[in-house]
Amino acid sequence: MPRPEAATATLESPDTRLLQALADVAAEKGLAAVTVADVVRVAGVSKRTFYEHFSDKEACFLQLYRLASASALRTLREAVQPGLPWQAQVETALRAYFAHLASGPQLLRLLFVEIHHLGEAGSAVRREVMGELAAFMLGTVNRDRPAARALSEPMAVAAVGAITELVLQAIEQNRQADLTELAPAASEVVRRLAQ
Repeated sequence: MPRPEAATATLESPDTRLLQALADVAAEKGLAAVTVADVVRVAGVSKRTFYEHFSDKEACFLQLYRLASASALRTLREAVQPGLPWQAQVETALRAYFAHLASGPQLLRLLFVEIHHLGEAGSAVRREVMGELAAFMLGTVNRDRPAARALSEPMAVAAVGAITELVLQAIEQNRQADLTELAPAASEVVRRLAQ
């Protein structure tokens, strides 16, 4: 989510302001330490407004996760160049995806790490997003391939899991700014799983 300019913050919907506030506060002190009071203070809205949009901070975070993931998936889809061989399409799309992720390093850490602390609700949303990424992978790799050589769904899930692990490793090593350097290795994972 792009950071709103102060002049336009009052024009945004309350739910957008709440999501941005949660992202800002949680990036600063971690999701576990965030309170609804923190979020509404930063968003400039009342607690009543918060509860009109979200049942609790976890629900707010899960919505933030879904929206940020949808934005990253949109970047992947827009980067596909159908005229290229599937291998080049995958590498081009992954390079754009990693650049997208690197543009918000604090949000990246928050989303890739904190989702694991939300129990079954977090796992369910994470699986949903991973499934969407695997579906993207299947569509891109299999677009022009014969059915006999198609990437299988389990291999697409494995590719997404491996790519996610590469991102997590970069986060742990504080190399978020260098995520685009992962594109060749991530592309090789997909190529090998698609053989």
